[in-house]
Amino acid sequence: MSSRGRPRVEEAVLALARVVPSDSKIPLDADAPDPIAGAMSRLDVDARPPGAVDVMLKRAGRFTGPDFDPSEDISSVLRAVRVLVVGAGGLGGFGNVDVIDMDTIDVSNLNRQFLFRSEDVGKSKAETAARRTRERVPTCEVTAHHGRIEDKEDGWYRQFDIIALGLDSLEARAYINSVCCGFLEYDEDGNVDPTTIKPLVDGGTEGFKGHARVIVPGMTPCFHCTMWLFPPQTTFPLCTLAETPRSAAHCIEYAKLIQWPAERHGETFDPDVVEHMTWVYKKALKRAETFGIEGVTYSHTQGVTKNIIPAIPSTNAIIAAACVIETLKIATMCAKGMNNYMMYVGTDGVYSHTVEYERDPMCVMCSPGIAHSVSAYATLRDFMSSIVAAHPDSLSEPSVSYRGKNLYLRGVLEDQFVDNLTARMVDLMGGRTEGLVVVNDKKMKKTSMRVRVSLSG
Repeated sequence: MSSRGRPRVEEAVLALARVVPSDSKIPLDADAPDPIAGAMSRLDVDARPPGAVDVMLKRAGRFTGPDFDPSEDISSVLRAVRVLVVGAGGLGGFGNVDVIDMDTIDVSNLNRQFLFRSEDVGKSKAETAARRTRERVPTCEVTAHHGRIEDKEDGWYRQFDIIALGLDSLEARAYINSVCCGFLEYDEDGNVDPTTIKPLVDGGTEGFKGHARVIVPGMTPCFHCTMWLFPPQTTFPLCTLAETPRSAAHCIEYAKLIQWPAERHGETFDPDVVEHMTWVYKKALKRAETFGIEGVTYSHTQGVTKNIIPAIPSTNAIIAAACVIETLKIATMCAKGMNNYMMYVGTDGVYSHTVEYERDPMCVMCSPGIAHSVSAYATLRDFMSSIVAAHPDSLSEPSVSYRGKNLYLRGVLEDQFVDNLTARMVDLMGGRTEGLVVVNDKKMKKTSMRVRVSLSG
C-alpha cells in the first residue's frame, strides 16, 4: 500500500516508531524516563499526521450537534480556545491551557496522578503538571498558577472560554460557581445575554464512584441549584469522642480536637507538618489500645485529619475522559453536550447514568431575578430589612443598586448614601413600580442577587 493510501493511525504509529529506539520499553517505574514522551518531543510538528480529533472535526455525522459546521479551520479554533483547569490536571486536544492549584505534591499523589514523580514531592502541583504536559505535547501552551483561587480577581477568570473543575471540596466548587454566575447579565425580560455565559465542566471522584457535569450558568442548573445533592460532612459528637469511642476515626478526632489543644497550648495543628501528624497518630493509637479498638494507622490518621477522599486511578481516568469530551463538545459543537449530569459507579460491575437536573427558579446565584414585593410607600431601609428577612442565609448587610446606580453602598463610602435610607423605593426607581434591583452582600462573596422588585398598594 502506498503512503498516500495508508490509514492515518498507521501513519502516526510509523512516524513515532522512526524516532523511538527499537529496544525501548514502556517503564513500569514512575521515575524512569518515558521514551514515548521523548519521541513525541522530537517529532517534526508540521509533519505529524492529523489526529483523531482533527479527522472528526472535518466531517459531519448522525451524532453531531445541530450547529456543527465541519471544516479544516475548527482544529485551529479549538487550539485557540482558552481553558482554565482548576485543580492540577490537563485536557487533551486543547492548545492553550491554564492550570491553577494551591497544593504541593504529596507521596500519596503518585499512584493516581500520572504527571508526578517521586522527585516532585513537595513541589507545586500546577507548575509540575504544566511542565510535564509541555514535555509530552510541545505544541500545547500550558501556563501554571500556584496559588489560591480566591486570590484571583474576577477579571482574571473572564479571559477564559471554558473552566474545567477538578476540585476536592464543595467550598471551592461553590466559589468558582459564584464567580461565573456573577458574570451573567439579563435583559428586562429575564433573558440571559449569551456573551456573558462562562461554561463550567465539573468532575469528581470518590473511590469507585464519580460524576461529570456540564454547567451553563443561566441556562442549566448551576452548582448552587443542586447543593442538595451533597450530604453534610460527617461530624462526631464530642461526648462520643470523649466517653465512648467506637471507631478508629473517633480516636483520631479525639487526639486532634481534644488532646492537641490541651497538651500543645497555643500551637495550631498543621496536618502538613510530619511531626504534628505523628503526634496525633501516636496519641490516637494509645487511646485505641485503651478501648480495644483496631484500625488506627498513620495513613488513616492522615485521611481523617485531612478529610482525604479515597482515589482510584481508573475512576479518575474515566471521569477525566468524560470531562475532556464535554469540554471538546462545548468548544466545537461537534456533538450534543451532556444534559446535564453523569454519574458513574464501579463498585459492583460498571454502571453509568445521565440525569437531567432542573434549574432552581429561585436560585440566588443564577436566576434572572427573585420576585420580591414591598409596599409602594416602602423606603430603601424597609426594602433592605425585608429582603434580609426573606433570605437570611444569603444576606446580612446588603448593598443595593438599580440600573447601574448605587442606592446604598457599604464600606468607606457608606456615609454618602445614608440619606437614601429614608427615600421611597418608587422615587429611587424613577417612579417605576417594577424593576430589577441588584443586591450584593459579603455573605455571597463575589456574586450578586437579582431581585425583581414589585411595588404594590
